[in-house]
Amino acid sequence: MESLNIKGTYDTPTVIFNPESSTFEISGRSYPEDTAEFYIPVLEWVESYVSNPNEHTQFIFRLDYFNSSSYKPFLDILLKLEGMVKKGLVVEVEWFYKDGDWDIKEAGEEFADIVDIPFKYTSFN
Repeated sequence: MESLNIKGTYDTPTVIFNPESSTFEISGRSYPEDTAEFYIPVLEWVESYVSNPNEHTQFIFRLDYFNSSSYKPFLDILLKLEGMVKKGLVVEVEWFYKDGDWDIKEAGEEFADIVDIPFKYTSFN
């Protein structure tokens, strides 16, 4: 499976999904003008990946900001990853948040309450 690499802009995140290293990251800001259009290829890629995943997957969210319309695609990704956990595969989510940005941290905690995936929280400057 090929990697997915989307270069971030001012209002869209960088997406780097590398199945060779089992590392998948969404970083930056996520408030695209058309959220559904932006995330369709991302969700399609994740759907393809979960049909033939690696034994171990590390998914990283390193967001400065995301709007409410980005919440649904993030949840969709996490629900697909949760399906992998239910099949006995190892999935870890690392949720980064800026020092003092409790809103982003709490958003990660909300996601962790919804899905049965181990979350690790890490602050950054």
